[in-house]
Amino acid sequence: MQARRWVVLFCLASALCLFFAPLGNAASDKPIEISYANFFPPTHTQSQLPESWCREVEKRTNGKVKITYYPGGTLLTAPKIFNGIVDGIADMGTSVLGYSRGMFPAMEAIDLPNGYPNGVVATRVINDFYNEFKPKPFKRVKVMYFHAHGPGILHSKRPVRTLEEIKGMKVRSYGFNAKMTSALGAVPVALPQSGVYEALQKGVADATFGPSEVLKGWKQGEVVKATTLCYSVGYTAGFFVVMNLEKWNSLPKDVQQVIEEVNKEWVVKYGPAWDKSDEAGLEFAKSLGNEIIPLSDEESAKWAEAVRPVLDDYVKDAD
Repeated sequence: MQARRWVVLFCLASALCLFFAPLGNAASDKPIEISYANFFPPTHTQSQLPESWCREVEKRTNGKVKITYYPGGTLLTAPKIFNGIVDGIADMGTSVLGYSRGMFPAMEAIDLPNGYPNGVVATRVINDFYNEFKPKPFKRVKVMYFHAHGPGILHSKRPVRTLEEIKGMKVRSYGFNAKMTSALGAVPVALPQSGVYEALQKGVADATFGPSEVLKGWKQGEVVKATTLCYSVGYTAGFFVVMNLEKWNSLPKDVQQVIEEVNKEWVVKYGPAWDKSDEAGLEFAKSLGNEIIPLSDEESAKWAEAVRPVLDDYVKDAD
């Protein structure tokens, strides 16, 4: 009787194992879902590059990871992306440091009008800065990498050839470049990049500061008539690419390793991509008949001298 009882229990246990085995396999075969938020429109280079990162991670994990990509602010708008990732609304994403003024005080040094020559240098500077100082706000997330665009210069509805001609103009700017705008004698108009086209079109803004890529990438060349190559005050905007910390910690080690490998390969793509987009932006503007205005060395020095107080104030505040 006792032996028969053990046989029945064994058969029952075996049946249960067979019953639940497919469920276990199905669960293990289910891909790890990751959501990625970006504010750039899907046609923009800075949307296509992150999306290609997503596809590469999926490929190298052999489908173990599935990343749903949300461009154009469809999941989170630019100013809300960082906190949205911290809160788990998106698993990861990218946005502009300066859109959350005061949240990243140490990193704001990157946005100063330092006369950045190109996106390659700016991207190297921002990653070196982070690796050296590891600012506290980023302890709340897993940092993938940073990048930064080429020199932010003036794009206007009427030509600006001298410092005097910018005075009183309503110029779209944000963060530290709003301070730069004021120092140049213009009036800052705070707007996200997505609102600049309409603001220029309707006269809410007379001009905008930005890398030349905005002329094509955001179609702003259609609503301005001139670009002033004021490289002596060329600023940059720092961009973060981060993941929710809990999400990162939940990933298997092999998936983390793949992501880190892809990060190293992708971060070096950003600077050249920004620079190529800047070249394309200027060519697009020229094709529309827009005027491209270089500044003389003497005039460039005037612009640089005008924004020097912005740099000096930052140094004082940092001390």
